[in-house]
Amino acid sequence: MMFSLGHRTALVTGASRGLGRAIAQALAQAGAHVIVNGRDADRLAPVVETISEAGGRAQACAFDIANAAGREAALADLAGAGQTIDILVNNVGRRHRGPVSAIDHAAFLDLLDADLAAPYALTRALVPAMMARGAGRIINICSIAGPRARPNDAAYTAAKGGLAALTRAMAMEFAPHGVLVNGIAPGFFATETNAAMTRDPGVQRFVEEHIPLGRWGEPHEIAGAAVFLASDAASYVNGHILTVDAGLSASF
Repeated sequence: MMFSLGHRTALVTGASRGLGRAIAQALAQAGAHVIVNGRDADRLAPVVETISEAGGRAQACAFDIANAAGREAALADLAGAGQTIDILVNNVGRRHRGPVSAIDHAAFLDLLDADLAAPYALTRALVPAMMARGAGRIINICSIAGPRARPNDAAYTAAKGGLAALTRAMAMEFAPHGVLVNGIAPGFFATETNAAMTRDPGVQRFVEEHIPLGRWGEPHEIAGAAVFLASDAASYVNGHILTVDAGLSASF
């Protein structure tokens, strides 16, 4: 029962596919009512249907987290409908791959807005109610690309490194009010976003040579980490970035 999320409501951003979808399904399986977010309502409908068919509870909430007006309107609608958010999973992560010379100032700011500023704004909007209740969980989906780096990915690395730092800072600020903030740093996962990389022979060779398990992670393999951090089993875990990369970061 320590992993049960019954009687809790979770908002998962970027839940129409990939890691977000897997996390939403797992939280619902653990008993949470899950609000699945994405920009396209048509892409959210199958996620809600899949969760419902499995006996879970879910609803769609379509808005762009990087659009302030849309974000605020959506949150107002949820509050007006009596929805209380107990668990927030900041999963949205846009990516602009390319050398620094190819990512201009506007593109850099656009990525930071979606990957760092938007999670900040969403947390800032929801955390007062959590603190008033004396309980809450915030889970930021960071990346091993925060503390580590590869060529031609500077903007994303900066954003995810910033999100990890934000996780620690918020954890210190909110803990006295009963709200715990942690992160998950995924490694190489075979998602739609990484489809091109999975077909790249050079990347595949890197995966086989440097990841101890010798393979890509599947989206469902991130889910247990999210359920753990959202549950009472993690009641003394705060300000931690849980790395899920099959040992890549630990290898020499």
